[in-house]
Amino acid sequence: MDNSEGIPGRTPYIPQPIRPDGAGGVDRGPRDIMRDLQNPDMLVPPVTDAGLVPNLRFSFSDTNMKLNHGGWSREVTIRELPVATTIAGVNMSLTPGGVRELHWHQQAEWSYMLLGHARITAVDQDGRNFIADVGPGDLWYFPPGIPHSIQGLEDGCEFLLVFDDGHFSDLNTLSISDWFAHTPKDVLSANFGVPAEAFSSIPAQQVYIYQDRVPGPLSSQQVQSPYGTIPLTFKHSLLAQEPIRTPGGSVRIVDSSNFPISTQIAAALVEIQPGAMRELHWHPNNDEWQYYLSGQGRMTAFAGNGAARTFDVRAGDVGYVPFAYGHYIQNTGTETIWFLEIFKSSRFQDVSLNQWMALTPRELVASNLNIGPEVLDVLRKEKWPVVKYPGFSYYPRPRLTGL
Repeated sequence: MDNSEGIPGRTPYIPQPIRPDGAGGVDRGPRDIMRDLQNPDMLVPPVTDAGLVPNLRFSFSDTNMKLNHGGWSREVTIRELPVATTIAGVNMSLTPGGVRELHWHQQAEWSYMLLGHARITAVDQDGRNFIADVGPGDLWYFPPGIPHSIQGLEDGCEFLLVFDDGHFSDLNTLSISDWFAHTPKDVLSANFGVPAEAFSSIPAQQVYIYQDRVPGPLSSQQVQSPYGTIPLTFKHSLLAQEPIRTPGGSVRIVDSSNFPISTQIAAALVEIQPGAMRELHWHPNNDEWQYYLSGQGRMTAFAGNGAARTFDVRAGDVGYVPFAYGHYIQNTGTETIWFLEIFKSSRFQDVSLNQWMALTPRELVASNLNIGPEVLDVLRKEKWPVVKYPGFSYYPRPRLTGL
């Protein structure tokens, strides 16, 4: 039996669940080799993993696509990731002119534009309206109950929608077509003051997404409300925001402090360069829902009472960290990781392990952990969300033992 990595082009590399110290053994049964290659830290967990921690990762690639003329959608909710009780996510794409129809939700909607451009519209409870175009790196936020729409512009678009309820499904929303379809035509006639025949061609069921023409310039679609425009904008340009830069990456934080309308969802856009890591930390206000935009890495979550588990993550994955679990994310590839940390909260909050130790009496930290000046002298009182130290950075380890 050969434990080499295989000869490129001749012998396929087959990872095995064997640690360098010999723990484990060869898996000869049915298996998904591609999955094992994508999940080296689940096939061969770090020796520090222990106890029972629920699954904290799910890929949008493993979800069901809903295909419509005009676009598609797929979602990760509590049905796909049972631990994710506070947040649900929807990945949606609209063709040029494709429309996510006029609708509203019982939940708050927060969105990040991944690529392309779209036009969003909304009207609040006081009859004040909002019409704007959004592009890559832009956010929008609609409070619960606020009616709105989304339409792809000339280049179409793809975006992430986030809702503050893990049970949410975008297929179970309140849509204008669905309401019309389930309202007697004589009632519609009485409500709008037109003959019932005017509604003879309305859709028979929820439209959800449909194909339309690409709309004209924004100026051509402006509708003046006698009550004016909304007082707090529903749009925020996250990429235009000056980031917090540290060795190894950057962080852009958006919450109600700089995007006032976003009272129920807070987020951070994090950059982790190769060799860097999102430092050891936790969040004291709520669970963390993650969406990975690029790169690959690994995340270990510490649950207390001797329990910890490591997950490999990559672009298109959703990660989840329950309230107050300690965790970190290492870049294990050669490409920069970009990911979103999202919370059901009005404010972004995190606690840095390094900063906590630095701001605690030195003698107490030393006696608690049995550490000396080598560690104590480099503790930082300033928070660095992303860290990278020359000579101490993480780079891809050798491949797993293979056949």
